[in-house]
Amino acid sequence: MPLVKKMHKNYFPVILFLAISQFSVSCSNSEKATAEIVVYSPHGKELLNDFSSRFEAENPGVKVHWLDMGSQDVLDRIRSEKTNPQADLWWGAPSSFFMNAAEEGLLQAYKPSWASAIDSSQHGPDDRWYGTFLTPEVIAFNSQILTRETAPQDWDDLLLPKWENKIAIRNPLASGTMRAIYSAIIWRFFKESNSPEDGYNWLRRLDANTKIYPANPTLMYLAIARREAQITLWNMPDIELQKQQYDYPFEYIIPASGTPVLVEGLAIVANCKQPEWAKKFYEFITTRESFAIQAKKYYRIPARKDIDKEALPSWITANPIKQMDIDWQVFSKKSKGWMKYWDENIKGRGKGGK
Repeated sequence: MPLVKKMHKNYFPVILFLAISQFSVSCSNSEKATAEIVVYSPHGKELLNDFSSRFEAENPGVKVHWLDMGSQDVLDRIRSEKTNPQADLWWGAPSSFFMNAAEEGLLQAYKPSWASAIDSSQHGPDDRWYGTFLTPEVIAFNSQILTRETAPQDWDDLLLPKWENKIAIRNPLASGTMRAIYSAIIWRFFKESNSPEDGYNWLRRLDANTKIYPANPTLMYLAIARREAQITLWNMPDIELQKQQYDYPFEYIIPASGTPVLVEGLAIVANCKQPEWAKKFYEFITTRESFAIQAKKYYRIPARKDIDKEALPSWITANPIKQMDIDWQVFSKKSKGWMKYWDENIKGRGKGGK
């Protein structure tokens, strides 16, 4: 006991000095801050935290604040803040969301240094947004219950009676991924008849087989992992991420008839507080090196065509993907009304749909 008291007495001044020194350093760093950038994104805390830290390390004194939320939530928030923007950069959401935002004057034109490295269809004609990632949608399942042979092979297979109460679907209203999938299903019929009715009927049958609509991706992952449901619809990169990094028992099927491949956008918010720093962060997260890291570590498929295939993981280069032919301009104009109808007239009205 005396020894403890002696150590406490001798070391207290040292501990106090270190605490004061640390506080002084924190204050000093705060005083040196040259800018604070705000990023809205649905890309997940892992990727956002990583690239914010990388940017801050290369730009001492700059602080990146990010908010991780669903694509629709991002768009709604930017709309509500139009007269007093709080975000500087919007990183991630299907291109149809950016088309709508551009038409509403919510985005600032900016042509990145790599603009010529992506297809003309993967950016806005007025440079108000550019594509970053290509995101295929898939049928995912619990690999401890189903196999690639026994899981649904295509969209229409999801309607079979044997999948009743075995499907969990992330609530589509706040999710760009699910809005795109549902709108793609409606588009299959709309392009032939110019009417969404057959698409609505398809979604009614899917609702009858759907057990739950989790409010966010984490709850959806848990529902599948815990066998509360066996199947979900989601994007391929996120399923790869959960499988590889967190050991979730997930596998997926790329629908045989074709799947929507979303172009995930990036844009500077109109009248933002830090436009010049937003441009620097924009360029930083879209270099060849950054895209290679995002592909290997976060399972994102780059839109840039000038990245060496050897720098990309095999799951990107080895998986052939049949793209569904979609008119994204129609999507941007029609999907809001389609989803409103689904929410008010279809959701939860089948045998499942809790």
